[in-house]
Amino acid sequence: MSVQPIRFFGDPVLTTPAGLVTTFDKELRTLVSDLTDTMHDAPGAGLAAPQIGVSLQVFVWDIEEGSGHLINPTLDLSSDLQDGEEGCLSFPGLTYETPRAFRAVAKGFNMHGEPITIEGTELLARVLQHETDHLNGIVFIDRLIAEERKKAMADIRNSDWFNEAKELGSTPTFKISPHSTNGKAI
Repeated sequence: MSVQPIRFFGDPVLTTPAGLVTTFDKELRTLVSDLTDTMHDAPGAGLAAPQIGVSLQVFVWDIEEGSGHLINPTLDLSSDLQDGEEGCLSFPGLTYETPRAFRAVAKGFNMHGEPITIEGTELLARVLQHETDHLNGIVFIDRLIAEERKKAMADIRNSDWFNEAKELGSTPTFKISPHSTNGKAI
């Protein structure tokens, strides 16, 4: 159980779809523990395995409504939308109005391989969508309307953390979300 370094935007692991978990063993339980420790240390509301460089479909969350983890998630989203400020530990210090579904139902597995379903609205729905996007190689700025995305990219290019990553050879890429965006993203 340990705190791991968080990968920043520009690292290819963040825009690469993560692999399915097929083995529910001690290593997986250690990954869930490391994700939880890292999320709390940051601090953040959620953290996906790709954000610490592990390309597996695992994420954790801890918000006022509750905490948990989910493995190999699938989402069912409401057509009702919510707007709200959203940030990401892989984009330190940056937040933007990000459209999301108001309600989400996530199905997947716990660290022991048992099927679970998580239902949430508002913040929990936002966290479930944000973290599942990470597992699909989607970052939250992909969800922004064009004008906000342009502002976000300017902010990113001017950030210390991005310029440090760029110097190390990382360049950003964008992918189209596999989830319905109701016409609000590319």
